[in-house]
Amino acid sequence: MKKLIVAAAIGNCVHVAGVYNFLRFAEQQGYETVFLGPAVPIKKLIEAVKEHKPEIVGVSFRLTPSALEKLLEELKREIEVNNLQHIKWVFGGTEPTAEVARKSGIFAAVFDGKNGDEATINFLRGGSSNHRQRVFADTLIGRIKDKFPYPIIRHHFGLPSLEDTIEGVKKIAEAEVLDVISIAPDQNAQEHFFDKKYDKSLDGAGGVPIRKKEDLIRIYEASRRGNYPLLRCYSGTNDVFKMAEMLLETIHNAWAAIPLCWYNVLDGRGPRDVNTSIRENQQLMKWHAEKGVPVEVNEAHHWSLRDAHDVIGVTMAYLAAYNAKKMGVRDYVAQFMFNVPASISPKMDLAKMLAKIELIGELQDENFRVIRQARAGLASFPSDLLEAKGQLASSAYLSMAIKPHIYHVVGYCEAHHAATPEDIIESVKIVKAVIKNSMFGMPDLTQDKEVIQRKEQLKKETRILLEAIKSLAPHSPDPLSDPDVLALAIKIGLLDAPHLKGNKYAKGELQTKVIDGACYAYDYEKHRIIPEEERVEKILREYERLVITV
Repeated sequence: MKKLIVAAAIGNCVHVAGVYNFLRFAEQQGYETVFLGPAVPIKKLIEAVKEHKPEIVGVSFRLTPSALEKLLEELKREIEVNNLQHIKWVFGGTEPTAEVARKSGIFAAVFDGKNGDEATINFLRGGSSNHRQRVFADTLIGRIKDKFPYPIIRHHFGLPSLEDTIEGVKKIAEAEVLDVISIAPDQNAQEHFFDKKYDKSLDGAGGVPIRKKEDLIRIYEASRRGNYPLLRCYSGTNDVFKMAEMLLETIHNAWAAIPLCWYNVLDGRGPRDVNTSIRENQQLMKWHAEKGVPVEVNEAHHWSLRDAHDVIGVTMAYLAAYNAKKMGVRDYVAQFMFNVPASISPKMDLAKMLAKIELIGELQDENFRVIRQARAGLASFPSDLLEAKGQLASSAYLSMAIKPHIYHVVGYCEAHHAATPEDIIESVKIVKAVIKNSMFGMPDLTQDKEVIQRKEQLKKETRILLEAIKSLAPHSPDPLSDPDVLALAIKIGLLDAPHLKGNKYAKGELQTKVIDGACYAYDYEKHRIIPEEERVEKILREYERLVITV
């Protein structure tokens, strides 16, 4: 039997948007609801309560606090006279009217909007109505379940000073806007934490200079306040297993972010060759899987950020998930970075993401759960801070079309300066407003004809590229997870990007161009798009000739 909620705006208050929203959330949580409307007299409210016998009664008032005092005195008398104290009475209004409601002693919960819709959802699920008494989940899956249908919010943070970073984490936690703080260590820490071969001139470059285990412990302790955000940290680019173990031990790493083909000689972020790094990255996925830690393979956007065409972006998204599953990962975080390259159109961007989602979805089963994480691409942010705020909101709205479980906020200021705690709080609040508005019902952008057409084209061409990779080792039991095969695909150019030109570990011959909002492989001499089937056939023919010659 469903639980019942009756709600109304009382007195002469005609503002019912808050009440209506409350009842909408209640219905999502399995309640039946009765909406009495605006400006409902106390006597009429009591009659309705006696008639419907609800478990909860919602009362709203958003006008003058002094007028509310008299209304609540009348309500309190009527509750006592009619023996309705056993019912849960809840109140929603402005901060001043909420304060009056709290003093009345009538209400089991009072909502003034300060703690967001999440507080309302938590109460409806049987949680504490006192925000300060809430118990916040300490795992990624737990946080996602607690926030549903809203995505949890993540932002990276790391200042050039350890002490400033620690104080910043305190401010962010106390603001209670973030569910996940991603600690960004500087490159010195990622590469040289264990061998101590630091380049002092690069201290603090790209993040916080973590130099000993105790630094991470202090950062974690700083986060134990407010809404107790989860912490996570980027993977190391050297001594990756030692780094992973330390992160799990110190900050209770909420999930691991591991590349498949990067953090090596390809991007200059480490000394490992491509084959070795793929093997180690796979084993690092397996290491986390065995400990029950969710894994994100941040792979696809590395190719798109280097202007690889959309087919390679989709292919690498699939291969990242495929390899994670192969390594035993059960909870897989699939990151969908929009706006890369920055000139891609919203329609074509969404089509690319939907192609990734549908192909990765083919891997899902009872042992492999996919968690969608959306974010804006850093390169899409203009240096003008007001324009950047518009880009932040625009990208977030488009991203909501894929119904993410995690939204990774990128500070609007990143093209201008590294985000301070104040910048992060402001950026998150902008995105939370976008998310809230989208929850009221947005057009289904995924059904646009051009989006669907491009999505299907990308899926078809991705399968062509995957088959080409498999053909490099027809006798391999599993070419798509074979490090030597993947490294070879990079070496001969099946997997390539314009920014890899001159890199001796890759082909670096791919040229691309954005046409009608989509990124294609392109022949600049003949001024035409190169179909993927034609591109891979040419590469395979050249490879076969080379093998025969050798």
